[in-house]
Amino acid sequence: MIEVIWHGRGGQGAFTAARLLAAGYSAPDGKHALAFPSFGPERRGAPMRAFTKLDDAPIGDRSACTRADIVVYLDDTLFDEGWDEELKPGGFALVNSVRSFDDARIVTVDADGVSQRILGRAIPNTALLAKLTCLVDGFGRDALAWSIEHYMPAKLHAKNLAVVDAVLAAGEDGGNA
Repeated sequence: MIEVIWHGRGGQGAFTAARLLAAGYSAPDGKHALAFPSFGPERRGAPMRAFTKLDDAPIGDRSACTRADIVVYLDDTLFDEGWDEELKPGGFALVNSVRSFDDARIVTVDADGVSQRILGRAIPNTALLAKLTCLVDGFGRDALAWSIEHYMPAKLHAKNLAVVDAVLAAGEDGGNA
């Protein structure tokens, strides 16, 4: 099973990203996925978490992840000391940041910059999902496009697919973009 923890702030699309990853991973090939948020009555901008579980077999464990294969930070102000305590051995962090880090477990993408340029707003979720297509077996660009086209309003399809393509063009090797 691949487990993903999403750290974001209300309004950045962390739960939407968790759901799109689950849909894109599971629907086309009949694999299994589960996505759910963890938040209270917070307001827009308050820290929140979401989770995605991906597997070839049905997923019985519906509890929140405490250690994950991938930890995604939609806001680099949430990426702080102790970040690696949530990683399983061999795991990595995907961070929305323009900073560079001297740690092979940290992959960055300027998701705010790409989304600002294409969407006109810093909504990093689709850009981070695009980077995940380079890093998660069984979740490619076609699967992400499928989930965007089936789970986002039609008026958002073209621009979000443009975000995906911009991220992939900047670094299809899975490195920093």
